[in-house]
Formats: sequence, C-alpha cells, structure tokens
Amino acid sequence: MNTSETGKRGVREQDLANLREALGPRLVTDRSRVATYENDSSRATFAGTALGLVLAESAEDVSAALAWAHEHEVPVSIRGAGTGLVGGATAYDGGLIVSLERMNKIVDIAPEDRLATVQPGVITADLDDAAHAHGLFFPPDPASVRTCTVGGNIATNAGGLRCVAHGVTSDWVAALTVVLADGRILRTGARTRKNVVGYDLTRLFVGSEGTLGVIVEAVVRLESVPVGAPVTFWAEFDALAESGAAVTEIVGSDSRPEVLELMDSLTVRAIEEVFPSGIRIPRGALLVGQTVGAGAAAQAEAILAICRGRGAIAGAVAVNDDLVEARRKSNPALSARGLKISCDVGVPVSRLAEMFTGVADISRQHGIEVASVAHAGDGNLHCKVAAPDTPTGIAAADAIIDDITRLALSFDGTITGEHGIGLVKQHELAWQLDEVSLDVQRAIKRTLDPRSILTPGRAI
Repeated sequence: MNTSETGKRGVREQDLANLREALGPRLVTDRSRVATYENDSSRATFAGTALGLVLAESAEDVSAALAWAHEHEVPVSIRGAGTGLVGGATAYDGGLIVSLERMNKIVDIAPEDRLATVQPGVITADLDDAAHAHGLFFPPDPASVRTCTVGGNIATNAGGLRCVAHGVTSDWVAALTVVLADGRILRTGARTRKNVVGYDLTRLFVGSEGTLGVIVEAVVRLESVPVGAPVTFWAEFDALAESGAAVTEIVGSDSRPEVLELMDSLTVRAIEEVFPSGIRIPRGALLVGQTVGAGAAAQAEAILAICRGRGAIAGAVAVNDDLVEARRKSNPALSARGLKISCDVGVPVSRLAEMFTGVADISRQHGIEVASVAHAGDGNLHCKVAAPDTPTGIAAADAIIDDITRLALSFDGTITGEHGIGLVKQHELAWQLDEVSLDVQRAIKRTLDPRSILTPGRAI
C-alpha cells in the first residue's frame, strides 16, 4: 500500500482512498479540474495546490467530506458560484475544496406560507423566477443575481439593489440545515413567522462566510409581487455633493423607492463604453431608481421633485428597467476599463454626500482613477480603483482602498456592507472591532470548529 503524503498536513494516499470510497466520482483529484475551482472573483490569487475537490450532491456528501477533513485536520474552502469578491472561497494549499454548485434544486415553494426550500447552489435569479410563477418574489437582489447562488448570498449576508426597501438576506432566511465542522448536521429556525426558541442560530450562520458550518439547505421567505409595472426614474447631477444630499432627503421623506442607485460619472462612462445604450453621462453623478405598486408613478415624480430641489439638471420617469439593468453591468464594465481593485463600505445615509466627495478627493490626491457606485438608499458604497497588473500597481490601488475604508470609518461607517471580510479585508478587522468583540467571535469559532478546518484564517 502506498503511504506517501499527498498534502502538506500528512494526509496519506490511503486516507484519501477512504474519502474516495465514501464519495466515489464526486471526489476529484485531477489537477486540470481542481485548478478551475481554486480561485473566486476576487483579487486574492491562490498560489498553492489543493488536495482535491468534492462536487457535493447532497448533505450526506458534505457531511462525509467535513468529517474526513476534521479527522485529518485538512483545511476546507467552500465554493458556490465563485462570484465572491473578498477571497473567501479561494483554496488552501493541501486543502479540500467543497463545491455546492450541483446542489441546485428548488425543493419546494409553499405559496400559502410564502416560503421556499432550496439547496445552496440555486442561482438567485432562478429562485426569483420560480417564485414569480406563484405571484411571489425573493427580495435579496445582488447585482450578480443571475450568477450568484442563494447559499453564497446567505453565507455573506448579501444585500443588493432592492435592499433599500427589503433589507438584506438575513431578513429573508427562516431556517437552515448546516453541516458542522465534524460532519454533524444541524437544523436551525422554523417555518413559522414567529420563533423564539433558544438562541437565534439561524442568524449566527447567516454571514459567517463558511467559517462555522456549511449551509446545505435553506428555508427562505418570499414576498408578494406588487401590483403594476415598476416605474424607473433617473436624475442627473453636476455635483456629487448635490446627488448625495438628494439621496439623504429621499430616504428621510415619505417616498419609498424599491431601488435607489447612485453612479458617478466615471462609472456611467465605463458602462456606456462597454455596453452602449445611449445613457446620458453626467458631469457629477446619475441617480437611478424604481418605485413599485399602485402609486409607483406618483412616488417616482415625488422623488424627482426632491432631486430637482437639490440641484438635478435633468430627470425623467419611464416604465422600463433599462437603466437598472445598466447599473447591474457596472462591475464588468469597470473591470474592462482596468478598474479591478474593489471595496465595499457602508456609511450612514446622512454622510453619503461627504463619502462620495471624499473618495473623489482621494482619487485626485493619488492621481489614480477611482469609480464609485452606491446602493444609495442604505449608504453602501462600492469603489473600484484602476491598477495595472503589476505588484507596484496593485499595492498602490490597495493603499487607496485602505484610505477609502478609513474614511468610511471616520463617518461612523463599516468596512464592508455586503461583500464580507474573506481574505482581502482581514487586515481591516481591527480598525472596526475591538478586542472584546474579536475575542467573542473567535471563541464561537473555536467551539464550533475546534480544529479550525472551515475557511481558517478568514472572516474573523
């Protein structure tokens, strides 16, 4: 029997054979296939060699993989669609990758309870489409909704375009099935609207970025589709400060937009260059949004009136979502322009105008292009920095990202609003959290994952 080591933690061929016996062809060790799962969409580049890839098809597959990794102290990375932007799903040298992409079934939709039961690999837009067949929809709406997965949204507590009206993913998760680090299967929450039994373990796992357990099934809440077509509105501003002030007034008014997105001039220009559609390129910023429901048109006009009062030089209302779809393309458009180093920070809505102008100042000080786009209604700003693919260029862009993050914190903000910490933002944790907070979180991690095999060294 060959007992040579296959990984850096002393895993033997026989040990790997035991996992292969449990998983069969769902355990992949061919380098050409494994390598395609070793990175996510972030700038965190994996430079090692993963031990193997588990193409899980059931909770039992995940349980077998984690029990094995726990026994042999092999680090595990968890992967959905690979759309994460903070390096949370990059592989470990000598580690195991667990992919959930094959666990992509919508198990059940219960219209009478406004609930859906789904596996983690379900594409978010597919769930939304399936719910629409019952007159319902799934409110969480990341810009990558057509490629990201429900499991990934839950793991990072994703937000999105509709979060100004509906909150973030945690607001829509009723129950979870989670595989713990040692392979045990835990069920949390309930299908009822109210449930106050024990600790709220469901919310503990939402946003935990794969560090406490692997989500293998979720019961999520749905909402009724509003009556009538959505109404899109836009307003153009010459000054970033004016656009931010308009957003603050809109959020504080009686108007309730479903979507409220703010893009600076550079972002709009990039979108138009890569995905031309005739969008007006503003000198300062373009505010785009939607209202829904019976009074949607009147709500949109009221919002436009606020914008005009705050200095908008142009604006209009239309029954279409072309501008909202253009906003969804901002990330690939900016990346195509060379703005590849990104961050996502949050500030109180009342500080959004200062944040936008502060980022522009940072860009001028460094002499490097920085584009900003925001889920404006909740103060979640996404910035992308131009960077040549050289160590010096990337380091310069990272320094700008650090300046932007510190600026957000100076406005009582947060280092991330929805992307999570992962690997990329780990050095920023101590900027926001004190030692007591970090100690408590790490104690929870040690309790649930005493051998630190689940996404070690990330998120906390």
